[in-house]
Amino acid sequence: MAKKSGIETPTKAELARMDRKRKKRTSNQDWVNPNDPDARVTKMKDGSTHMAHKAEHAVDMETGAIVAITLQGADQGDTKTIRQTLAEAGENTAGVAAEVNTAAAELVNPEGPEEVVTDKGYHSNAVLVDLGKAEARSYIAEADRGKRNWEGKAEEKTAVYGNRRRVKGKRGKKLLEQRGEKLERPFAHMYETGGMRRTHLRGHGNILKRLLVHGAGCNLGLLMRNQGGAGKPRVLQGRPTPSFSSIWAGKW
Repeated sequence: MAKKSGIETPTKAELARMDRKRKKRTSNQDWVNPNDPDARVTKMKDGSTHMAHKAEHAVDMETGAIVAITLQGADQGDTKTIRQTLAEAGENTAGVAAEVNTAAAELVNPEGPEEVVTDKGYHSNAVLVDLGKAEARSYIAEADRGKRNWEGKAEEKTAVYGNRRRVKGKRGKKLLEQRGEKLERPFAHMYETGGMRRTHLRGHGNILKRLLVHGAGCNLGLLMRNQGGAGKPRVLQGRPTPSFSSIWAGKW
């Protein structure tokens, strides 16, 4: 930029002066990272701006197991990415049920999850209408948007009011209380304890492979806790030998 403006050998002071005057906003439509085209400029939760990717999980509310992980552009909103994540969750659940137990496969809805529990970031008219068409009951927390105008939006009004009624019900309150435990815990294990908050991999394909390995580790730890009361190898220290033999024998 300095050379284009006519400064062949800019000093630090000149570069700082140019940086103060230049346009601060960087558009993903105007600029692409040459080293990682899949990365997107986005504002993080702490207010800083970085090149980032967006990972989204779908978790079974009964067991806490991760049933789907998707990796999408960080500049996409929750209301857009939820569709792909729910579709993969339905496909993965139906595929596993069909391979493991024929009776269990009959209990799985081939059209996708029958109930969807999310935070208020996923609440929108379009999402609620799509979930209603898919015959999925939504329990999505709703932000306070004040009085709304429903003129010409009968379908959206029905979907929003139905979700609001379910959220205020006994089952809805119970599911939203469990969301912090069942949905946020895998994020803590993978991105905080597991160190995936920052990655040096490039490309969605490579990063998604790493996420799937971490997700499989979370599910394996959950299975170990349910079967043996210990979900980490360190906790197995001092336990009887059968705990190890049952793992190697494939009984878990």
